[in-house]
Amino acid sequence: MDIEIFPHRYLSADTTEKLLKDLEEIEGVNRMVLQGQRLPPAESGHPDRRIIIIKGEEMDLQVKTGRVLMEIQGEDVVDEVRNVCNELLPFGFNIHFGTFIRKEKTVTDNLKYGEKLDELPENMVGLTDQNALLKERATIIKRK
Repeated sequence: MDIEIFPHRYLSADTTEKLLKDLEEIEGVNRMVLQGQRLPPAESGHPDRRIIIIKGEEMDLQVKTGRVLMEIQGEDVVDEVRNVCNELLPFGFNIHFGTFIRKEKTVTDNLKYGEKLDELPENMVGLTDQNALLKERATIIKRK
């Protein structure tokens, strides 16, 4: 089951980092995807283009977060997600249910990855921009 957190405004890098840290502590959250406007290259000095730390791992924040897509294990997780959002997003948000993250490899994945498609971890399916290099657009942060 997937949900979409749709904040009523774009999130700063600090708010994104806090939100991700709090959401990743919730049992039943399988994967998260950030969507939003692409930020300019780090050399331009944009304040939101920086490294954030999630679970002790550095991640280059490359988007101004406008939506957070989450794959969850069941509807009971939604109340915990809503509580985190109420605390960190005082300006408002909506939570939508649906299918937002692809679950199976597609023809496009086959064209992009070719023979290496079988090497693509299952938790990376549906998380990447097919036009970008995998290492530039997705980061796997493993649960401990």
